[in-house]
Amino acid sequence: MHNPTRQMEKQPNRLLWHGVFLLMLLVAVFGIYKAVQAVDYTWRWERIPQYIAYQAEQKNYAEFDGTVVAEKGQLFLQDDLDAKHRQAIAAKGAQVAEGDTVFLGDTLDTQLSWTAGPIAWGVWVTVKLSLVAGVFAILLGTLAGLARLSPNPALRNLAVTYVELIRGTPLLVQIFIVYFFIGTVLNLDRFTAGVAALAVFTGAYVAEIVRAGISSIHKGQMEAGRSLGMTSAQTMRYVILPQAFKRVLPPLAGQFINLIKDSSLVSVISITDLTKAGREVVSSTFSPFEVWFTVALLYLVLTGTLSFLVRRLEVKYAKSN
Repeated sequence: MHNPTRQMEKQPNRLLWHGVFLLMLLVAVFGIYKAVQAVDYTWRWERIPQYIAYQAEQKNYAEFDGTVVAEKGQLFLQDDLDAKHRQAIAAKGAQVAEGDTVFLGDTLDTQLSWTAGPIAWGVWVTVKLSLVAGVFAILLGTLAGLARLSPNPALRNLAVTYVELIRGTPLLVQIFIVYFFIGTVLNLDRFTAGVAALAVFTGAYVAEIVRAGISSIHKGQMEAGRSLGMTSAQTMRYVILPQAFKRVLPPLAGQFINLIKDSSLVSVISITDLTKAGREVVSSTFSPFEVWFTVALLYLVLTGTLSFLVRRLEVKYAKSN
């Protein structure tokens, strides 16, 4: 007979193993600390925040000659030739006072506003590049995956050639070919060439993921759809693909995490993504360790966010089954 008490005894001690994990984590942190101590390097983390976001000065200049007047606690620059012509002056940061004579081009007030630094702009370019390339990779990969399963030999051979050719050559080489050869012929800008190279590269892997996902669906599903009067295309769209999507979601997520990391290679064609922004900041600050640790952390945030969203999708689809 089945003994539930015996089964409970086989369960691992969760508290014990959490303690083991914590101990291993502490050992790793201690090892990193000792390694940092052994490196003769002066850490200057205070230099980094200004390259992520900083307060930039925005000056308000006089648009005409005039005199500063006050009305209801508000300062204005009043035109000497037309008293009705006025220019507002911000009380906070004002560089002039009531009664001052101001000439065209003089500074009236200075405002501080938060502005994204080069690292923040690099994050935005990386996200934009990965998002656009990801959309095209899904479209291209889905079409190629369907073509690999097509009964048409021409489509099937074309898809196989595309997948094997792209997966068999390095992404860096493909970026150079797309930018310097195809981009020159088609007059593509850097961003478009980078998106094209990443989309074509990722699309080849997506094609194999889609093909495997569709192949994992029992053939009886297609026969059942056809028996209901649906065409092969309709059965694929409404029956097969929704089921395959649930199965390929985890590997697709892994591929798009790789896409975010692979996007760092487009810096070789002077796209100012996160990696290139990091190199520029290193040349300005001479603080390579701080900058690259920051860049690595930002990539981790991007990939971690994507992983979290995909897990939420997996839970959602699991509940809908």
